[in-house]
This record gives sequence, C-alpha cells and structure tokens, in this order.
Amino acid sequence: MPGHGLAGLGRVGPVGPALVGAAFISSSAVIMRLAGTAAGTTAFYRCALALPGLAVLAFFEQRRSGPRVFKERARAAVAGGFLGVDLVLWTHSIYDVGAGVSTVLGNLQVVFVVFVTWAFFRERPRSGFLAALPVVVLGVVLVAGLLGKAGTGYHPLAGVLYGMGTSVTYAAFLLVLRGSTKTSSHVAGPLADATAGAAFAALALGAALGELSFAPPLSAFGWLLLTAFASQTVGWLLITWSLPRLPAALSSLLLLFQPAVSLVMAAVVLSQRPTALQWAGALLVCGGVLAAARSARAPAVTPTEEPGLI
Repeated sequence: MPGHGLAGLGRVGPVGPALVGAAFISSSAVIMRLAGTAAGTTAFYRCALALPGLAVLAFFEQRRSGPRVFKERARAAVAGGFLGVDLVLWTHSIYDVGAGVSTVLGNLQVVFVVFVTWAFFRERPRSGFLAALPVVVLGVVLVAGLLGKAGTGYHPLAGVLYGMGTSVTYAAFLLVLRGSTKTSSHVAGPLADATAGAAFAALALGAALGELSFAPPLSAFGWLLLTAFASQTVGWLLITWSLPRLPAALSSLLLLFQPAVSLVMAAVVLSQRPTALQWAGALLVCGGVLAAARSARAPAVTPTEEPGLI
C-alpha cells in the first residue's frame, strides 16, 4: 500500500485527494496541446521536468520508510518505459482527434488489462465484461468521428490507432508498475523510477522518429513545465496514494470523471467542441468501460484499482 510519504493526507481521507488528483491529470491533454511541440519532445519534457521534484520526495520518503529493493526499482523503471511510449502515442492522438477525445480513447486501458490477465494468468472475466465490449467498440467509432464529418485538421483513423496504442502501452505500464509496488509502502520512489524510465523511452523513441528538440520555444517550455508539475507530479502522487484506499465502486467512477473533465476543458480552452455523435460515443465508451471494469472478476490485477488516468 502507498504509505508514509503522503501520510498527512490520511486526516482528510482518500476521496478528496483522488478528485483533486484526477482534476490535475484531466488537464494533461489540453496543456500538452497548448505546448504545441512534437510528440517526442512533449513526452520527454513532461517526464524529465518532473524528475527533480520526484527525486527529492523519493529521498525523504526513503529516509522515513527505508530503502527499496533493487528488483522493485528496476521493474518500476521498465514500467516507465511503457509509459514513455504511451505518452508519445497519446500526443499523436491529441493532435489527430483532439484533447478531449484522445483522453476518452486512453481509458480503454481497462479493457486491455483484463484481456492481458485473461491471456497470461487464465483469469477469465465474467460474461458482463464481454457483453460490454460491443458498446465500447461502437463508442470508439462514434467518439473518434469515424462516422459523420470530422473536424478540420483531424485524422480520425490515425487518432483511433494511436489511441489504441496508448491504451495497450498504458495497460502494460500499470501491470508492471503494480507488480513492482504491491509489497512496498513507497509512493514517490516508484513514481520517480517510472518517470525516469519514461523519460529515457520518450528520448529514444522521439529521437528515432525525428520528433525530439532540446530547444523548444520558451512559451512551449512553460506549458511543458506545467504539465510536468500538475500531471506527472501532483496528480500522479495523489492518485497513486488515494486509489488503493478507495472502494472499487468509487475508483471506477474516476474513469468517468477524468475524460468528462477533459472534454469540457478542451471545449472551453481549445474550442474543440465534439459533435453530438462524438458526445454520444464518449458516453458509450465511458459507460462501457465502467461496466466492463465492474463486471470483470477481481483478478491479481483488478482494473478498478488502477488509475485510468494519464
């Protein structure tokens, strides 16, 4: 269980910190779009700029809770590698289908977590999970604008493919990270190690794709610094601490809260207003994912215990 580093939050309970964390993370896609930098640059700086603060928190956490096993730290860094790839793909999705819609697509990670545990750990989900899948698929088709007219400059099919890639790599990140922290009381330490792994992966992938710049415009740097602080540091720390302390039903509701807030923020800040069909698709995706998560048999990795947040 996440522990002593954020022990002071125990006095206010997990619900408030979870909602605040989800609100911070909900801003990710909008801020990353405002930065306007290439996908590799965005992903790298989001992680690299968060590292100093997380390292300091991890240092004090270790002094209080004791050192972490090297094997756990290595697993957290490997998990971060998946997160780095995820962030590059997600940035592409943000540009192709919009900040709000890309966040809705990112929540499909819950479905992929269940499929992975089914394929590799023989943990068969309940029939309700399988029944919810057609609803989710229809929602993806609608929310991405594959039916009807897509907005100018949008690429619905590419956005869906990037969004699916985001969900797959994010599911891998969650599974590996949870395996590295299930016996640990640390919060900041695993997040710092994962963020370091993500920065390295984003650096390598961004360079390979020709999408990496070490001299982004000053205005873009400010937005990248903001997302590093708001999402990768504050939001993730609060979510990581809160979710294991919440009932599964309340954890599931966070899957709806974050994409809903992102859609509203994208409409207000970026004037990215989804069509009626896309709003309907968003409801189907969120509702279907929620139903799938709550219908899945509680396996070694329970989807509703993991953040459906990026």
